[in-house]
Amino acid sequence: MWIATAAQSREIDRRAIHERGIPSRILMERAGNAVFEAVSELLTEGGKLAILCGPGNNGGDGFVVARLAKENGYCIDCLVAADDETRLSPDAKEQLDLARAAGAMPIFASEPRFQGKLDCLGCKGLIVDALLGTGARSEVRGVVKEAILAINRSGVPTVAVDVPSGIACDTGEELGESVWALRTVTFGLPKRFLFQGIGLEHSGYWSVADIGFPEDLLQEPTEAMLIDRNWVSSLLPERLRASHKGDNGAVLIVAGSLRMRGAAVLSAMGALGVGAGLVTVAGIDEVCDAVAAQVPEALLLPLPGENGRIAPSAAPIVLAQMSKCEAAVFGPGMTHDAPVVEFLGRVWKEWDKPCVVDADALNAVANGLDLPGPDCILTPHPGEMARLLRTTTAEVQSDRFATVQQARDATGKCVLFKGAHTIVGSSEHPMLVNPTGNPGMASGGMGDVLSGMLATLMAQSLPDALAAGCGMFWHGYAANLCADLIGPFGYKASDVATMLPQARARMVQP
Repeated sequence: MWIATAAQSREIDRRAIHERGIPSRILMERAGNAVFEAVSELLTEGGKLAILCGPGNNGGDGFVVARLAKENGYCIDCLVAADDETRLSPDAKEQLDLARAAGAMPIFASEPRFQGKLDCLGCKGLIVDALLGTGARSEVRGVVKEAILAINRSGVPTVAVDVPSGIACDTGEELGESVWALRTVTFGLPKRFLFQGIGLEHSGYWSVADIGFPEDLLQEPTEAMLIDRNWVSSLLPERLRASHKGDNGAVLIVAGSLRMRGAAVLSAMGALGVGAGLVTVAGIDEVCDAVAAQVPEALLLPLPGENGRIAPSAAPIVLAQMSKCEAAVFGPGMTHDAPVVEFLGRVWKEWDKPCVVDADALNAVANGLDLPGPDCILTPHPGEMARLLRTTTAEVQSDRFATVQQARDATGKCVLFKGAHTIVGSSEHPMLVNPTGNPGMASGGMGDVLSGMLATLMAQSLPDALAAGCGMFWHGYAANLCADLIGPFGYKASDVATMLPQARARMVQP
């Protein structure tokens, strides 16, 4: 499913109306019906409902909800954040008249009882937020701000129409104040605010309502798409019945240090969990000992060390292994101290296989080390991304879509930007947005597992961006199974690695 910006959403709306002849009032009617369906799921007939409407077309959707609620026996208050009806858009005014005819009498901000109704929102069973739509850009103020504060102060569950009021559609940033919704019903296509910033939190659980936009308009590509199980399942490599271990990807993992031996272990577990035929871990003796104890299936390539880290003299040993692998991982737990950076520099000058550049290897790149020439997947978390782009974590998080585009252009490589909704950017594909995963993944070692998974998928001949998209979805899907079976948090990265085969089995089910 494509993800739209505010401008793209407006263009779909315009073309549906002016090129395809769908009246705007029909689209508004259908949008209001979709929101009312959500209302009826959350509040039983006869319940107390407040609908807060703005002067624009978002408010028009709210007037449709008010009319339908009145017709279906709900006890409603319809509050309008405008002084009078002359401030309403033409479509909103039309829907206001229809709501009045059904007995839903609006209360405008200029009326003395408006403030009292705001103060009493806490006695309602549900609130509908139809104050601001996708076009909001500047800081909220005046009566709209008062209404938003009253909604949040009430503690009453709220359904947001298209976008929680006070959230910028494209960045998810808060425009001073914003509604914290239990549920958001958006229209046509998902919008970027659902995946980043305060919008990610304030949208609650969301759905995309079909309000009758022509399907071909919704299928026109945008810069980003939300991947799903069918997309991933169609790309995952099949394993032939007559295959042997040499057919299923040979992965080299260059990782670990004296203090971070577990990173190599977890990366190897991730690679094996997605079906690598052969996994070789290259590391100092202490790292190899840890891998041998916990992942006996992995082959070992001992490397000379220097003060508990890989020494520069290890470079020829790793390069000699290059012909025996199809892809590699560099970085987990290595540190980015001077000997390690020198080692990576020597290896990468001659490296010619696809690879994952993760963790400490990314920090070495941020400090000026040149990336290897072949296809790479860079896997920064926000702190690492900030170092790569020489900016702040707040800045890279302020618009994660723009950040991915910037990093992709700056490095010329595929970039997987970790986060609540991981985003993959590459030069040959739209940005890929991941719907899987949960807050329990915010713990150490998860990225190490992912790095092994990504290298395996590249070793199994998936191009970098597709490997990254499939890997992040699969990783999050396995974590969701852990959350279901173990608990919402407290499960470990090793639990996720163990769950990978079961996750694939469920993902590819018809």
